[in-house]
Order: sequence, then C-alpha cells, then structure tokens
Amino acid sequence: MTKKISLIHSTNLAQVDYAYASRIPAGMDVLFLAGACPLTKEGIVPDSSDYETQAKLCIENLKEALNEGGASLEDVVYTRVLVATQNQTDLVTAWETIRKEFGIHDVPSTLSGVTVLGYRNQLVEIEAVAAVDRK
Repeated sequence: MTKKISLIHSTNLAQVDYAYASRIPAGMDVLFLAGACPLTKEGIVPDSSDYETQAKLCIENLKEALNEGGASLEDVVYTRVLVATQNQTDLVTAWETIRKEFGIHDVPSTLSGVTVLGYRNQLVEIEAVAAVDRK
C-alpha cells in the first residue's frame, strides 16, 4: 500500500495558491535535497538575466535529484524558493514558473528575495523536502 502525504489547507487563513502545511505519514523516508540550482550538466549557470529560464532549469535539476532518491514532484512536502532580486516582479516570475511545474500539488512553500546566490550569474534556487515509501 502506498502512503501519501497530506497537504493541509486552511479556511481560517487567506486563500493562497499553496498549502499551509503538509503531513508525512509514519513509516515514510524523508529526503532533504540540496538547493536545485540553474546549472547545466557542465556545471555552468547560463549567463542570463531571465528568471523564467533559470527557474525552469532549477526545476529540471530538482526533478533529476528527486528521481535519484526515488521521488517526484508529487512527493515534495516543502519548498523554499530563493530569488536574487530586489524586484517583486522577478520573484513572481520565478514563483509562477515553478508553481506551474507542480500543477495541482500545491506544496507549502516560502518565496524569498535575496541579495546574492552561490554561483556566478545565478538568479534562482529551489530547496525541497520530500517523503517516499520505505523500501
């Protein structure tokens, strides 16, 4: 029997496009993923000021890391999205790009603007926690 995480929505808080919390059933393994960066296979951040392009590359890298751990986006229980900007529209661009990939799995998330990220030219990073059935 496959266990499923629960996404918790609130009728007492503002209606938002993500769950307020998630619950992991007992007996599942928890995966803590390093921040998914917009790195090519060669380890290079494309020289771009395009937040959407970098967010898409982060998602592709996140999917690959999840796959290596036996998980997918539907197994993610929390994300933190970091965007190097002082402009709220850049945050929204990255957020909307990432949220589209998660579809109806409206995982609890934190979106933060930061001054700088670790790689040269890096604009976006996604941290994630996922839960999978024990084997």
